[in-house]
Amino acid sequence: MATIASLKKGQKAIIGEMNSNEIPLKLLEMGCLPGNQVELIQIAPFKDPLYLNINDTFLSIRKETARLINVELINDE
Repeated sequence: MATIASLKKGQKAIIGEMNSNEIPLKLLEMGCLPGNQVELIQIAPFKDPLYLNINDTFLSIRKETARLINVELINDE
């Protein structure tokens, strides 16, 4: 199963199942919810944090948190 941490720069996906007890409440409040689209915009020079666009909300999250969020890749044509 893919996670946000496994996305490549510019890649888009749909957020899938996750354990909301392990995800910070602030991320959930900012739209990091199942069914929402996520795009990896940028990766910091030392590979952490990750800069994301989730439904037109820009945020950065630590890679360890990104590994907890499962995604389903979108095939852009």
